[in-house]
Amino acid sequence: MYSKYLISKSISCHWARAYSTVLPAPNTSPKIQATGIFINNEWLKSSSGKTFQTVDPATGNVIAEVQRSDKNDVDKAVHAAIQAFKLNSPWRKMDASQRGLLLNRLADLMERDAQYLASLETLDNGKLYAWSYGVDLPLSVKCLRYYAGFADKNHGKTVPFDGEYFTYTRHEPVGVCAQIIPWNFPMLMAAWKIGPAIATGNV
Repeated sequence: MYSKYLISKSISCHWARAYSTVLPAPNTSPKIQATGIFINNEWLKSSSGKTFQTVDPATGNVIAEVQRSDKNDVDKAVHAAIQAFKLNSPWRKMDASQRGLLLNRLADLMERDAQYLASLETLDNGKLYAWSYGVDLPLSVKCLRYYAGFADKNHGKTVPFDGEYFTYTRHEPVGVCAQIIPWNFPMLMAAWKIGPAIATGNV
């Protein structure tokens, strides 16, 4: 686990770097690619058909209409995750190094679309674009790459024990994970939670 001091120092370093380099101009009207609920590799509409507006806090302008999930949608997502986690499913049989490759691929895509993602983060969150582009984005990518490297290095141990015993520990995924993403660093906090969960084989 990172200490609060190291996290604060890392954020401060990226913040200083963001203000000492030339950043690409933000996209003030980014095309909204998806507003649905992502379940079982599909973008879905809410069960209730309800939506809500996501608003730019700096201007009050509506960015998009987003699907409003409810208990039925959450249950559907949990059921899909349970199915994905069953023994002999493609996910459970996937090699740990492959999970690492998937996380690195996500980091690659985030780096490719850094301007777009930082622009959306700024509009939705209200923070400075320099912070979104220079802090949130690179720290999210670093986090994903860290756990990508960890995926195939999460080993158990053999433990010396008196007597005729073979004692060992084995690390196994716990299963379905739910994450609550806070308002202040949504992108980075998502990476902090998704990275270790996926790296260790959870869904």
